[in-house]
Amino acid sequence: MMSCRTRSGIVLLLACLVSSVVVARTWTDTTGSFKVEAELLGVEGGLVRLKKEDGTVLSVPIAKLSTADRTFLQENQPTTTVAVAAPKKGSRDWPQWRGPARDGISPLTGLIDDWSASAPRLLWTASGMGKGYASVAISGGRIYTLGQHDGKEHLSAFKQEDGSHLWSTAVGSGDHSNGTPTVDGNLVYAVGLKGDLVCADTASGKLAWKKNYGQDFGGRMMSGWGFSESPLVDGDRLICTPGSNQAMMAALDKKTGNLIWKSPFPQGGSRGKDGAGYSSIVISKAGPVKQYVQLVGRGVIGVHAGDGSFLWGYDRIANGTANVPTPVVHGDLVFCSSGYGDGGSALLRMKATGNKVGPEEVYYRSASELQNHHGGMVQVGDYIYFGHGHNRGLPICVELATGKVMWGPVRGAGSGSAAIAFADGHLYFRYENGLMALIEATPEAYRLKGTFTIASRNGKSWPHPAIADGKLYLRDQDVLHCYSLTR
Repeated sequence: MMSCRTRSGIVLLLACLVSSVVVARTWTDTTGSFKVEAELLGVEGGLVRLKKEDGTVLSVPIAKLSTADRTFLQENQPTTTVAVAAPKKGSRDWPQWRGPARDGISPLTGLIDDWSASAPRLLWTASGMGKGYASVAISGGRIYTLGQHDGKEHLSAFKQEDGSHLWSTAVGSGDHSNGTPTVDGNLVYAVGLKGDLVCADTASGKLAWKKNYGQDFGGRMMSGWGFSESPLVDGDRLICTPGSNQAMMAALDKKTGNLIWKSPFPQGGSRGKDGAGYSSIVISKAGPVKQYVQLVGRGVIGVHAGDGSFLWGYDRIANGTANVPTPVVHGDLVFCSSGYGDGGSALLRMKATGNKVGPEEVYYRSASELQNHHGGMVQVGDYIYFGHGHNRGLPICVELATGKVMWGPVRGAGSGSAAIAFADGHLYFRYENGLMALIEATPEAYRLKGTFTIASRNGKSWPHPAIADGKLYLRDQDVLHCYSLTR
């Protein structure tokens, strides 16, 4: 019989193929305060899918179920076949923008689930990050970030144990940094504010190769806040977004920087502006074609992963100022959003015709109805969570398939935009005013589980939170704070 226990330092990733429906039973959470009568539909991504009598489908983290319920899942594997995948080597790390899978989700469990009585403990504060809004990448006992100091942008590394400085390598001449580094084995990649793309050794910081988006690709941004991308490593390739019509995206050999392909961008579309946006690339395997999905100046696009050929574009959510949030990809779906008065949100379904694939609009919501400015969106089960509104960050939960608002938008605990992440059944909301909030990730209702004020506030508190090895990392310009998320 397959065990459902989580051992120390190991996270079980679960997927399920349902062969029959289990009769309704009463499910209870670990506290005993929440009970629901529902049928078991299956288990996917660490979540139990339950169907109530009225047809409502709930997604509940396995870690939140009572011991009796977890035993029930184990004993009913004949009707619910569960496949357990071994965790990736870096599953306790946060090696790139928005975590291991670029979706804002940490697979860690056993974290503190309520901050109302006491806030997470501050373990250490380190300085030397430099000026900028870049978040951090954490891998192999090191922390990496970008920032401007001593007159130049630098890619820097610090010890994960205490934040002590290891090395810094000059990248470019930007006056601050926005992009988060990407770590792959013994190499780390970063894009500076003025389009300087570098590859460096993780141990020493020695440059392996360097390109510039403008000089090498004719690249440009849609507006004047500088390149903010975190490049994507996919196999032996590095995928990036120079932003020119000749090379909207490009694939390079990750070890040498040699060009593999450039993705020309066709003229057309009246919404948005030419150039790269402030988003980062994600992978979609919808239909017969593996593709790279990105939000650029003219909207969300897809290009063929093999040769970079342009597949499709959708500009209804594009705004004319700054397209920022990284799209959320799920199966054959792409959820995208942008801020400002002319942005909005949309769910697209990839439709295949022969060897071609393109988007079908499932729904669109105007900027006043539903939008994310720049704090990002997280999908948990069947629902999308984010901060709604331009410069507002109002917590909201939306059913992915229909766009139905399950709860919110609510004022929330903080003010301004909110950058978010997810771990162990909860959302981590970092507000622009320096407040951190813990919110239960449930479609039932908005449930605030506590807040704390970040130890410093050096301007707008925009860098996205990073969660690794049971700790929460919060960059604030030149300083980095590390908080314990375990008891």
